[in-house]
Amino acid sequence: MNGIKKGKFFNPTKGSIKFDQVLDEIIGYMSERPDEFYDIVVGCDSSSRETPHFPVAIVVLRKGKGGRFFLKKTDYSILSKEKFGSWKERVLEEVFLSCQLAITLKEALKEALEDGFRPDYQFEYIHADIGKNGITKDMIKEVTALIRGNGFEPKVKPEAFAASIVADRYT
Repeated sequence: MNGIKKGKFFNPTKGSIKFDQVLDEIIGYMSERPDEFYDIVVGCDSSSRETPHFPVAIVVLRKGKGGRFFLKKTDYSILSKEKFGSWKERVLEEVFLSCQLAITLKEALKEALEDGFRPDYQFEYIHADIGKNGITKDMIKEVTALIRGNGFEPKVKPEAFAASIVADRYT
Protein backbone atom coordinates (compact mmCIF):
# COMPACT_ATOMS: atom_id res chain seq x y z
CA MET A 1 0.00 0.00 0.00
CA ASN A 2 2.96 2.34 0.35
CA GLY A 3 3.18 2.56 -3.46
CA ILE A 4 0.60 5.33 -3.32
CA LYS A 5 3.13 7.41 -1.36
CA LYS A 6 5.70 7.23 -4.15
CA GLY A 7 5.88 9.88 -6.81
CA LYS A 8 4.46 13.36 -6.66
CA PHE A 9 1.11 14.96 -5.98
CA PHE A 10 -0.01 18.15 -7.69
CA ASN A 11 -1.47 21.16 -5.90
CA PRO A 12 -2.28 24.35 -7.85
CA THR A 13 -0.57 26.52 -5.21
CA LYS A 14 2.41 24.35 -4.25
CA GLY A 15 3.04 22.56 -7.54
CA SER A 16 4.58 19.08 -7.39
CA ILE A 17 5.02 17.79 -3.84
CA LYS A 18 5.67 14.48 -2.10
CA PHE A 19 3.16 12.60 0.06
CA ASP A 20 4.76 13.81 3.32
CA GLN A 21 4.46 17.39 2.09
CA VAL A 22 0.77 16.79 1.26
CA LEU A 23 0.29 15.63 4.84
CA ASP A 24 2.08 18.74 6.14
CA GLU A 25 -0.05 20.98 3.89
CA ILE A 26 -3.30 19.39 5.10
CA ILE A 27 -2.32 19.80 8.76
CA GLY A 28 -1.09 23.34 8.11
CA TYR A 29 -4.33 24.26 6.36
CA MET A 30 -6.42 22.97 9.27
CA SER A 31 -4.19 24.71 11.83
CA GLU A 32 -4.67 28.11 10.11
CA ARG A 33 -8.25 28.12 11.41
CA PRO A 34 -8.42 25.52 14.18
CA ASP A 35 -11.99 26.42 15.20
CA GLU A 36 -13.43 25.44 11.80
CA PHE A 37 -14.74 21.99 10.78
CA TYR A 38 -12.93 20.11 8.00
CA ASP A 39 -14.06 17.34 5.70
CA ILE A 40 -11.46 15.22 3.91
CA VAL A 41 -12.56 13.10 0.94
CA VAL A 42 -10.86 11.06 -1.75
CA GLY A 43 -12.02 10.30 -5.27
CA CYS A 44 -10.65 9.09 -8.59
CA ASP A 45 -11.55 9.25 -12.26
CA SER A 46 -10.01 7.75 -15.37
CA SER A 47 -9.61 8.55 -19.02
CA SER A 48 -11.22 6.27 -21.57
CA ARG A 49 -8.07 6.01 -23.67
CA GLU A 50 -6.37 2.72 -24.51
CA THR A 51 -3.72 3.54 -21.90
CA PRO A 52 -5.80 5.26 -19.22
CA HIS A 53 -4.70 7.82 -16.66
CA PHE A 54 -6.11 7.62 -13.15
CA PRO A 55 -6.03 10.95 -11.33
CA VAL A 56 -6.83 10.34 -7.66
CA ALA A 57 -7.74 13.43 -5.63
CA ILE A 58 -7.59 14.38 -1.97
CA VAL A 59 -10.01 17.21 -1.21
CA VAL A 60 -9.87 19.08 2.11
CA LEU A 61 -12.90 21.29 2.70
CA ARG A 62 -13.15 23.98 5.32
CA LYS A 63 -16.92 23.60 5.60
CA GLY A 64 -18.60 26.55 3.94
CA LYS A 65 -15.31 28.41 3.45
CA GLY A 66 -13.44 26.81 0.56
CA GLY A 67 -10.87 24.09 0.39
CA ARG A 68 -7.73 22.65 -1.13
CA PHE A 69 -6.98 19.65 -3.24
CA PHE A 70 -4.04 17.42 -4.06
CA LEU A 71 -3.93 15.13 -7.07
CA LYS A 72 -1.81 12.17 -8.05
CA LYS A 73 -2.02 10.97 -11.64
CA THR A 74 -1.22 7.32 -12.25
CA ASP A 75 -0.44 6.36 -15.82
CA TYR A 76 -0.91 2.78 -16.92
CA SER A 77 0.80 3.17 -20.29
CA ILE A 78 3.19 0.32 -19.51
CA LEU A 79 0.35 -2.16 -19.01
CA SER A 80 -1.29 -4.14 -21.75
CA LYS A 81 -4.61 -3.07 -23.22
CA GLU A 82 -6.16 -6.23 -21.78
CA LYS A 83 -5.57 -4.95 -18.24
CA PHE A 84 -8.26 -2.30 -18.71
CA GLY A 85 -10.20 -3.80 -21.56
CA SER A 86 -13.55 -2.62 -20.26
CA TRP A 87 -14.96 0.45 -18.56
CA LYS A 88 -16.01 -1.76 -15.63
CA GLU A 89 -12.39 -2.68 -14.93
CA ARG A 90 -11.42 1.00 -15.09
CA VAL A 91 -14.17 1.94 -12.60
CA LEU A 92 -13.01 -0.78 -10.20
CA GLU A 93 -9.42 0.44 -10.54
CA GLU A 94 -10.58 3.99 -9.73
CA VAL A 95 -12.22 2.72 -6.54
CA PHE A 96 -9.22 0.58 -5.64
CA LEU A 97 -6.85 3.55 -6.00
CA SER A 98 -9.22 5.74 -3.96
CA CYS A 99 -9.38 3.16 -1.18
CA GLN A 100 -5.62 2.69 -1.22
CA LEU A 101 -4.97 6.42 -0.93
CA ALA A 102 -7.71 6.97 1.68
CA ILE A 103 -6.43 4.18 3.94
CA THR A 104 -2.82 5.38 3.64
CA LEU A 105 -3.73 9.03 4.25
CA LYS A 106 -6.05 8.27 7.16
CA GLU A 107 -3.34 6.25 8.93
CA ALA A 108 -0.71 8.92 8.25
CA LEU A 109 -2.98 11.71 9.54
CA LYS A 110 -3.84 9.75 12.68
CA GLU A 111 -0.15 9.17 13.38
CA ALA A 112 0.85 12.78 12.64
CA LEU A 113 -1.87 14.16 14.93
CA GLU A 114 -1.29 11.79 17.88
CA ASP A 115 0.77 14.09 20.06
CA GLY A 116 -0.31 17.55 19.08
CA PHE A 117 -2.89 19.56 17.20
CA ARG A 118 -6.38 18.02 17.23
CA PRO A 119 -8.47 19.55 14.45
CA ASP A 120 -12.22 19.06 14.17
CA TYR A 121 -12.46 16.96 11.03
CA GLN A 122 -14.00 13.91 9.49
CA PHE A 123 -12.50 11.55 6.95
CA GLU A 124 -15.17 9.03 6.18
CA TYR A 125 -16.15 9.39 2.51
CA ILE A 126 -14.79 8.10 -0.76
CA HIS A 127 -16.35 9.55 -3.89
CA ALA A 128 -16.94 7.17 -6.79
CA ASP A 129 -17.46 8.37 -10.35
CA ILE A 130 -20.63 6.33 -10.80
CA GLY A 131 -24.29 7.24 -10.63
CA LYS A 132 -27.85 6.05 -10.72
CA ASN A 133 -28.12 7.08 -14.37
CA GLY A 134 -25.99 5.88 -17.24
CA ILE A 135 -23.94 2.75 -17.76
CA THR A 136 -22.44 2.67 -14.25
CA LYS A 137 -25.80 2.28 -12.47
CA ASP A 138 -25.45 -1.53 -12.44
CA MET A 139 -22.16 -1.25 -10.51
CA ILE A 140 -23.46 0.78 -7.56
CA LYS A 141 -23.87 -2.18 -5.18
CA GLU A 142 -20.47 -3.62 -6.08
CA VAL A 143 -18.62 -0.31 -5.79
CA THR A 144 -20.32 0.82 -2.58
CA ALA A 145 -19.63 -2.58 -0.99
CA LEU A 146 -15.95 -2.29 -1.95
CA ILE A 147 -15.72 1.17 -0.38
CA ARG A 148 -17.55 0.10 2.79
CA GLY A 149 -15.38 -3.00 3.01
CA ASN A 150 -12.38 -0.66 3.26
CA GLY A 151 -13.89 1.29 6.14
CA PHE A 152 -15.35 4.31 4.36
CA GLU A 153 -18.78 5.50 3.29
CA PRO A 154 -19.42 5.87 -0.44
CA LYS A 155 -20.77 8.91 -2.25
CA VAL A 156 -21.91 8.60 -5.86
CA LYS A 157 -22.95 11.17 -8.45
CA PRO A 158 -24.18 13.84 -8.09
CA GLU A 159 -22.56 14.05 -4.61
CA ALA A 160 -19.21 12.58 -5.71
CA PHE A 161 -17.49 15.87 -6.59
CA ALA A 162 -13.97 14.69 -5.67
CA ALA A 163 -14.18 12.10 -8.45
CA SER A 164 -16.59 13.60 -10.97
CA ILE A 165 -15.35 17.21 -10.83
CA VAL A 166 -11.88 17.54 -9.23
CA ALA A 167 -10.25 14.35 -10.56
CA ASP A 168 -12.21 14.57 -13.82
CA ARG A 169 -10.51 17.89 -14.66
CA TYR A 170 -7.17 16.04 -14.84
CA THR A 171 -8.10 12.91 -16.85
